Amino acid sequence: MSHRDDAIFDPSDWAEHPAEAFAWLDAHVNLESVGVPVGTDRRATAPTLDRMEALAALLGSPQLEYGILHLTGTNGKTSVARIASALLVEAGVSTGTYTSPHLERVNERMSWEGAPIADPVLADRLAQVALIEPHLPDVPSYFEILTGAALTWFADVAVEAAVIEVGLGGTWDATNVVDGDVAVITNVHIDHVDYLGHTREAIAADKAGIVKPGSVLVLGETDPDLGPIFEARGAARTLLRGRDFGITRNDLAHGGRVVDLFTPRARYEDVFVSLHGAHQADNAAIALAAVEAFADAVLPEDLVTDVLGRVRSPGRLEVVGHQPLIVLDGAHNVAGAQAFARAMADEFPGTDRTLVVGLLREKDPAEMLDALDARDAARLVCCAPPSARARDPHELADAARAMGIPDERVTVVHDVADAVDHAVEVTGDVGQIVVTGSLYVVGAARVALGVAARD
Repeated sequence: MSHRDDAIFDPSDWAEHPAEAFAWLDAHVNLESVGVPVGTDRRATAPTLDRMEALAALLGSPQLEYGILHLTGTNGKTSVARIASALLVEAGVSTGTYTSPHLERVNERMSWEGAPIADPVLADRLAQVALIEPHLPDVPSYFEILTGAALTWFADVAVEAAVIEVGLGGTWDATNVVDGDVAVITNVHIDHVDYLGHTREAIAADKAGIVKPGSVLVLGETDPDLGPIFEARGAARTLLRGRDFGITRNDLAHGGRVVDLFTPRARYEDVFVSLHGAHQADNAAIALAAVEAFADAVLPEDLVTDVLGRVRSPGRLEVVGHQPLIVLDGAHNVAGAQAFARAMADEFPGTDRTLVVGLLREKDPAEMLDALDARDAARLVCCAPPSARARDPHELADAARAMGIPDERVTVVHDVADAVDHAVEVTGDVGQIVVTGSLYVVGAARVALGVAARD
C-alpha cells in the first residue's frame, strides 16, 4: 500500500536534510497540481475521510488537544483566516494557522504566532507521517499529509487555538477530521463544480459539512435560500452576517478602507482596514465575529484597531510596485474576479492598464476575462500558470479576440516571469499592471518581482 522502497527509506535524518522530506511529499498525489482529467466528475467516485481519519488516529488524534476555528467558503477564506489568527495572537492566545494553497513555499501553509514553520521542523513532522504511512488503509495524498503534519505540529507546540482553512469544499475535505468549536462560512459561489456540484445549493451542502452539532456557526453567506442548509447541521448558535454582525460603513481610504463594524457583543467605529477591496470589510467582520464567538468575549477596541490596521493578505489585491503601479490578486473564479474588478475600479481607476492573466484549465476563459473587465484593458498578456493544470495561454488569447478585444492588444508570453517583464516594458510609469487569474500565477509573479525577498 505504500509506494516507498523500505530498503532505502530512512526518514530519521530528514530534519537535517529537509529536501529529502519535501521530495517524499512531492511524490504523493497532489490534486491541487494535477486536478482531475478534463470532463471527469470527481463526485462519481465515493469520497471518503478514511485515510485522513486513520492518519489522525495513528498520530494520536492531535486535533483534540486545542480549540479550533474551522472555515470554508468560495472566496475570502485565507484573508479571514489571517485576520482571525492575528486577532487571536494579539489577544494573547497561542495560535496555529493552516491555509492553502501556498504562493511560493509549502511552509506558508502552517504558521504559529504568525511565523511559518521552519524547514527542519516541517521535515521532522513529515517524517512522523512517513513512518505511519505503511499502516494506513491507502497511500495518503499530498494535502492529507500536510494536514496531518499541521495538526501534529500545533499539538507539539501546545497551541490554544488552531485556525484551520478547508482545502476544498468541506464535508470530504481532509481538514474535516476536526470538530470546530466555531465553523465559518464566508460565502457560496459556483466553483470547483467537478468536485462540489453545479448548483449553489449542492456546493452549500458540501461546505455545510464542517458545521458540527453544538458548534457556533458564523455565516457570511446571506442568501435566504441557502441559510437553512447550514442551519440544519445542528449548530448551537448561528450568527448571520447583516443580522448579528457586519458592517454599517465601508469607505475608501488611502491604503485600505475605513469601516464601522458590529458584532453581537460590541460596535467598533472608524476602524482602518489595511487591505484593498470593499469585500475585505466583510472578511474583517466575519473574522471578528468568529474570534469573539471562539473567545466568548468582547475584544478590546484598541486591539481590533491595531490588528486590522496592519493586517496583510499576500496575493490578495496586493500592491507590490509603483511607477507603474503593480497589483497582484489570485482571483481564480468568476465571483473573485468580479470582486477584484470592482475593487480596481473603485480604488485604482485608470485606463492604461496591462492585464497579465493565466488560468487553470477548469476555468472558462471568456467568463473570467469578462469578469476581469478585460475589454477595458489597454493590453492583455496571456501566460500559463506553473501547474500541470495550466490552460494553454493561446486559448485564453483566442477567447479574448472572440469577445472583441483587438488582436494588437493581445500578447502571449508563456512564462509568468517573462510575461511580467514584458508588461513592465510596455507599460508606462503612470500606468498599471495587474497580475491575476490564479494563485499559481501570483506566486510566480511575486518571485519574479522579488516580493518574497522584501517580506
